[in-house]
Amino acid sequence: MAPRLPYDLGAQALRAQHRAEDLALALPPLLLAAERVAASVAQGAHGRRRVGTGETFWQFRRYQPGDALTRVDWRQSAKTAHIFVRENEWEAAQTVWLWRDDSPSMHWRSSKALPTKRERADLLALALSVLLVRGGERVALAGSDVPASAARSIMPRLALWLTGQSAYHQGSGLPPDEPLPRHARAVLIGDLLSPLEQVRASVSRLAGRGVRGHLVQVLDPAEETLPFDGRVEFRGLEGEGRLLVPNVQAVRKAYREKLAAQRDGLAAIARAAGWTLTLHRTDKPPQTALLSLWSSLSAATGLD
Repeated sequence: MAPRLPYDLGAQALRAQHRAEDLALALPPLLLAAERVAASVAQGAHGRRRVGTGETFWQFRRYQPGDALTRVDWRQSAKTAHIFVRENEWEAAQTVWLWRDDSPSMHWRSSKALPTKRERADLLALALSVLLVRGGERVALAGSDVPASAARSIMPRLALWLTGQSAYHQGSGLPPDEPLPRHARAVLIGDLLSPLEQVRASVSRLAGRGVRGHLVQVLDPAEETLPFDGRVEFRGLEGEGRLLVPNVQAVRKAYREKLAAQRDGLAAIARAAGWTLTLHRTDKPPQTALLSLWSSLSAATGLD
């Protein structure tokens, strides 16, 4: 017969359990989903934490909770009312910079049984972040105020930033022109339906600085197959207006050829820059795209 715990120890254990349950309930559902998806992908990586070979100054940034006090630049901080930490270029270069499309078209889905493209992109970005951090890699979300980190404590903050953006945010379908450091890595996740010349310009700008990258196109299955029949009115989500098609069957072949040309163009852009391209549909398991993306990152940078 197992011995009974003293009353005070039993009460402490119960209070600890309640606190743990409260903390779990406070976690964003997106983070819990991302943890499950990441756990199902056998990464087999040990990370690449190592001392940087250079101490070249990169930038000052505002102090964030969790930053070591030894990284505070007191001279720079004394000039303003804020505290700043100093980042070196090798640290920035070892970061994987993730960008997720937040344009209005990403909030579309053809069925309530499916996630929106934005929801799936959020999940992939966060699940990839989980894998990278577990492997000792630094991650950052382009456009966010969360500083790059390899600490697991960054995950709730990334999840809150991703889910905290307004569904009506008028973001661009292309990444911002951020001055990423030479030899950094970038992962761009979106529907990638912008004109090919614009996509090529964004990728070329990054590749020109030696940034290695990966494109992930996320589409709803209806965008790939155009399954509608008869007379259908299509409404643009980004100011394109409305288009009435009397007979969808008559344009289905041309539409699919146009989409195939877009994808061929994306593949050519990725090839020319030495990047990779992953295609994903929201009716498919997210693990499939995550495994493909992780394999591409591993092959390109030797994460294994």
